[in-house]
Amino acid sequence: MKITLKLFATFRNGRFKIAEQELAEGTDVRQVVLSLGLTEEEIGIVMLNGRHGELDSTLSHGDTLSLFPLVGGG
Repeated sequence: MKITLKLFATFRNGRFKIAEQELAEGTDVRQVVLSLGLTEEEIGIVMLNGRHGELDSTLSHGDTLSLFPLVGGG
């Protein structure tokens, strides 16, 4: 299946902004996060098709997955 993967802020460093990914059926968000070399603790927001998603969310063909890092500062 194909999905569109969008990375934001520091997640783009050394990676990409938007990419199409070919994934196996049944792949979940956590597997994508780990395949990017990210840890679960680094994830601030998961958006799946413009709505709040979870690391356990199973992806489907045509989905758009957006990953945002934790935001720090003061």
